[in-house]
Amino acid sequence: MGHRTPLYQAHLAAGAKMVDFGGWDMPIHYGSQLDEHHQVRQYAGMFDVSHMTVVDITGQGARDYLRHLLANDVDKIEPGHALYTGMLNERGGVIDDLIVYKNSSDFRLVVNCATREKDLDWMESQAGGFAVDIRERPDLAMIAIQGPQARPILEKILCGEGGNAIARLPVFGFENVGRWLIARTGYTGEDGAEIILPDEQAEEFWQRLLDAGVKPTGLGARDTLRLEAGLNLYGNDMDEDVTPWEANMGWTVDLNDQTRQFVGRELLEEQKARGHAQLLGLVLEGKGVLRAHQGVHVPGGSVGPDGEITSGTFSPTLGHSVALARLPAGTTGTVEVEIRNKRLPARVVRAPFVRNGKTVYKPL
Repeated sequence: MGHRTPLYQAHLAAGAKMVDFGGWDMPIHYGSQLDEHHQVRQYAGMFDVSHMTVVDITGQGARDYLRHLLANDVDKIEPGHALYTGMLNERGGVIDDLIVYKNSSDFRLVVNCATREKDLDWMESQAGGFAVDIRERPDLAMIAIQGPQARPILEKILCGEGGNAIARLPVFGFENVGRWLIARTGYTGEDGAEIILPDEQAEEFWQRLLDAGVKPTGLGARDTLRLEAGLNLYGNDMDEDVTPWEANMGWTVDLNDQTRQFVGRELLEEQKARGHAQLLGLVLEGKGVLRAHQGVHVPGGSVGPDGEITSGTFSPTLGHSVALARLPAGTTGTVEVEIRNKRLPARVVRAPFVRNGKTVYKPL
């Protein structure tokens, strides 16, 4: 039996099919992954993401510590804003991708559940010389509400201070309302919020969302939604042997302050100078489904595959298959993907594929 979130019984009551995910019992769907996907794109869905690991970073050295630990620079955001970044090893590989929430003097990180132990060990190992306290928060739950109607619904059911916060938050902004952290962030390519709240209040809040017409959404739809949005999944699109440059995460690397020697910086600067593979989008407009680990052949390339799909799926919104693939730098036009011993043509595009319910990808 895996770990269970405070919403485990609520999932069973909603008819969820439960699976093991990073050591947690989590809902893969509640009957129809397809319906849940469309619900988020067209109205509003909610996800139990309480399996994610919340870590509070406090102490006089918190800022300096995070400027050393992370590839993005926490100095580029004001308090009340969040930052997406990679936490790298000395080789520039991604130990994990995470979100940092910046308060006036302390910070909160949300990291992936499957990498929890190695993340915490790495954070502790890098804390020497910094006046910093690293505290995991297993007492907190996390619920994401996503879709075009997500924020209007939240404004109504939260009322008062919470409703006002939802109404005024900028994208990637957040506010602390009592013991709740309300953030305008998400993993679907739709507007919405992610709310971190005490465990004991999660079930009642989930029920209020249900009563307001928000449908529960499982891990299956979460994956098709994030891939349509061109968002990476740790362990698929990047890992400890892949650098941010190779994972389309260059925008999360801040090299501006020459005096900031964050972990992995030296290797990243070397790799940027010499060139590297790229993570690009693929669109298969014919029949077939793009899947992780399928080989990709570039015109005029080598005999074997020149690249590989890292994440692929059938896109419910577009009606055909899409993927992210690691390919040689500068790949454009049409490539061929190995599907069941056949080579099928696919177009190279710039992800995301879908944002706010609309097709947005551009051919390269």
